[in-house]
Amino acid sequence: MDLKKIKELIKLAKDEGLSELNYKKGEEKISFKLPYAENLGPFYIDALKDPTSEKTAKEKSPYKEITSPFVGTFYTGSSPDSVPYVKVGDRVSKGKILCIVEAMKIMNEIESEFSGEIVEICVENENYVEYDQVLFRIKP
Repeated sequence: MDLKKIKELIKLAKDEGLSELNYKKGEEKISFKLPYAENLGPFYIDALKDPTSEKTAKEKSPYKEITSPFVGTFYTGSSPDSVPYVKVGDRVSKGKILCIVEAMKIMNEIESEFSGEIVEICVENENYVEYDQVLFRIKP
């Protein structure tokens, strides 16, 4: 992770009055606490995103996306010991359970909105997800 990105994260945390920030994107991870910030608790982000570039990418993508309807924790299976509901390359039909997003201690099953082939699982098991964050990309 370069110094510029770290400075952006620190500025974001200060601007938002956060006491703690946890950042993860792929293999990059950073967590820090700010000593004199308001105590709003920890804040998690997967990446700094430019909304315009995200919109352009969506317009160009041949894939359909399944997004998180909640802020919560992403699980690939029904329990830590179980096999994942789906993996890359699997064919799914509309209504097939893809994952679970735990929100406020409630396990919410996320179903496919359409049929196709899973081409990307965008979140790692047990990671925090934001509202409307892309979870899966499916080739119709």
